[in-house]
Amino acid sequence: MPYWKLYYHFVWGTKNRLPLIDLTLEPELYRVIAAKAQGMGGFVHAVGGMEDHAHLAVSVPPKIAPAKFIGDVKGNSSHYVNHVIKPDFEFYWQDEYGVLSFGERNLASVVRYIHNQKQHHADGTYIAAMERMDET
Repeated sequence: MPYWKLYYHFVWGTKNRLPLIDLTLEPELYRVIAAKAQGMGGFVHAVGGMEDHAHLAVSVPPKIAPAKFIGDVKGNSSHYVNHVIKPDFEFYWQDEYGVLSFGERNLASVVRYIHNQKQHHADGTYIAAMERMDET
């Protein structure tokens, strides 16, 4: 296996940015996201988010394109919510996502940022570039 150190910060929202990720759904959803990422050979550094979006800091093997990786993570997690958890609503992710690469020296700050999402949004201290999911 080749040597690699690739760090990505993904962010993506619920369909129509609906506030569907409540405190009941959140732990299981994040567990499923992490499990799928790990199952694809990724190393999960942090998972977190808000009621209408999720963040994932992960190292992804170079054999997997970032678009394929996040597509599989999103698809697997929405399928799990709809077919295993079975809430009284349909759960879907929006098509768009944002991804930033970062260096190892920034890993701790990215992990901290993801773990403190609720506080950043409450205080207005979120970083716009780390929340961006589309070109607009």
